[in-house]
Amino acid sequence: MDASPNRFAYRCLPLNIANAHGWEILCTAGFSAIWDGKSHTAGVEVKADEGQVSPAVSHFGEGALTFHLPCLFRADPGYDLFVTGPLNRPKDGIAPLTGVVEADWSPYTFTMNWLFTRPDYRVRFEVDEPFCHIFPIRRGSLEAIDPVARHLDSDPDLAREHKAWSASRNSFNQGLAKADPEAAQQGWQKTYFRGMTPDGEKAPNGHRSKLRLKPFRPET
Repeated sequence: MDASPNRFAYRCLPLNIANAHGWEILCTAGFSAIWDGKSHTAGVEVKADEGQVSPAVSHFGEGALTFHLPCLFRADPGYDLFVTGPLNRPKDGIAPLTGVVEADWSPYTFTMNWLFTRPDYRVRFEVDEPFCHIFPIRRGSLEAIDPVARHLDSDPDLAREHKAWSASRNSFNQGLAKADPEAAQQGWQKTYFRGMTPDGEKAPNGHRSKLRLKPFRPET
């Protein structure tokens, strides 16, 4: 996102909120790794930078790169830990795997695993580069949801607002394509970013444009 032209990606509020939705775990050393395409454990070669110890190893085979986390997480009763790769940070040649850990009772550590997407391509992780992203989720919360598919017109007010937004977006994009000065000056439509409906009403259940999570701290 930092590398996008004029940091354009940061205009997407859902991306910003997702990035801050949890905590990242960082590499303690720089290293490179490559997979030869074979299923055996020795198929992944890991090379730490000089004088450093790689936080990742080849443990499972099948082109998996495994990070051992040197800590044990404990969540409040009834909460699991969602464990995945760094969000909105794709890495060429390798992809993070995702798991859910019952962290309210488990005395076991877990591993963060990445899977090579092609052989004979060397990937690199830098010191302090995030390799894992975690956040708690209430156990059973998804199972309590009863999803329903409905026609949009079954909610006339919502349908009207959506059609108004769609027409506005089409008109705005056409203006940008035609180098319309007003559209060019506006740059992008900010109604969602500001938590406003097409009618100019504020989001009824609250709106967040930033998350401020507390850092991990030593127990006092």
